[in-house]
Amino acid sequence: MKLRKFAAMTMAVAMLGGTLAGCGGAASSTASSSADSTPAESTSTAESTETSGEKVNIKLFTGKIETIDVMNEIIDEFNASQDHIVVEQEYQKDASNVIKIKFASNEVPDIMTTYEQGFVDEGKYMDISDLNEFWDRMSPDMKAACTDVSSGNVYRICTNMTMAGFFYNKDILSEAGYTEFPTEWADFETMLETIKEKEPDVTPWFIFGSEAWHLGHLIEFLPHGYIKSTLGAVDAKKAFLANDQDKLQFAAADGPMAVFGEDLVDLQNKGLINADVLTATNDNCVQDFANGKAAMFSNGMWALSSVLEANPDMADKIGFAPYPAYMPNSKPVVLSAEDSGYCISATTEHKEECIEFLNFLFSPENQKKYSEVAKAPSAFTDVDAEWAPENVVKEVNAALKSAANIGFTNEKPAGFSGDDAGRMVQELLAGQYTPAEFAEAYEKAWTDGMAS
Repeated sequence: MKLRKFAAMTMAVAMLGGTLAGCGGAASSTASSSADSTPAESTSTAESTETSGEKVNIKLFTGKIETIDVMNEIIDEFNASQDHIVVEQEYQKDASNVIKIKFASNEVPDIMTTYEQGFVDEGKYMDISDLNEFWDRMSPDMKAACTDVSSGNVYRICTNMTMAGFFYNKDILSEAGYTEFPTEWADFETMLETIKEKEPDVTPWFIFGSEAWHLGHLIEFLPHGYIKSTLGAVDAKKAFLANDQDKLQFAAADGPMAVFGEDLVDLQNKGLINADVLTATNDNCVQDFANGKAAMFSNGMWALSSVLEANPDMADKIGFAPYPAYMPNSKPVVLSAEDSGYCISATTEHKEECIEFLNFLFSPENQKKYSEVAKAPSAFTDVDAEWAPENVVKEVNAALKSAANIGFTNEKPAGFSGDDAGRMVQELLAGQYTPAEFAEAYEKAWTDGMAS
């Protein structure tokens, strides 16, 4: 298995070599991986740069498509504000897997928004626990969310909070006879059936399954959400990190993965999700929801901007609800987590320049602009942003009060990303697994990822 993984990685690196070779400003292959040695290297590099007049190129790597334009705007302003640093943003749709190739090929970006526990354990990120100019401005809850549970150190800075659940069209649910969103899965499925019966031209639940990250999020919010809500945030993180299958029960026939698989396939067989689930894109979902052709979809606050851009009149029609409880004796859950996190490479030669850019990015005026585009409240206490229409803010606040609040699963194995998990859901929906086989395969992939 390890030889096959190594061969696959080698081929991927070779294929992308031409593309990645142009990524200047990344870490040298001979740079020390120790965060302690980085300040000395950075200071030396900065001093020599100022003396020589050469510009420092900083690479920022992201998988967040919704904020590309506003980030480029902020980056352009930063680049124009001084004459010694040039920041360039790189977006990759499959960011969680592309970053593996970059690490393997020593083409590591200086700053990245991708974050995995396995990379923390491997020392890929710089310890930024002492950057009090940022932490002193941040919500204590968000700093706690950014803190590594194993070491107690901090390796990323989030700029925003985000919530994820079901966005739904209030008018369509009302026409189906619903004024409140169901909290139990059986009632939720009945609602989808009622929508299909009364509105045959409307997709009850639109899932854009061509994008693996979206299906990976369904795992994080439903089966992982059940684990987090029942074990509690800290104990769940410990169970994920330790791969404690006595608690996680990934492969169990009646465990959270198998039941999730059963429920999803059941909805597919009944035509309660879109028939083109395996080819549908995020854009397809946004357009159908904005045009009243889809009753609901699962996503985070980052999706709001696209919906409102497609149809501003949707602002008063959008409802937001937690994910219904789908396991026995469980609770509805809603994501309430850190968002837009930034890590500095442990091997960058330009620590001081990275911090200078982040200081600019994190300024209150830039964060107000960013929050309003990202449709997510700021994690900084000195930023006052109108991040969503008042109606949506009320819906979100009500959801947070009525359900168990969960975070992202950052404690995933480095060898098994959220995109990898999403591809397994694609295979489930394509009929390549039974729900029981899917659960067993998921547990094996998670365990193999821990060992890789």
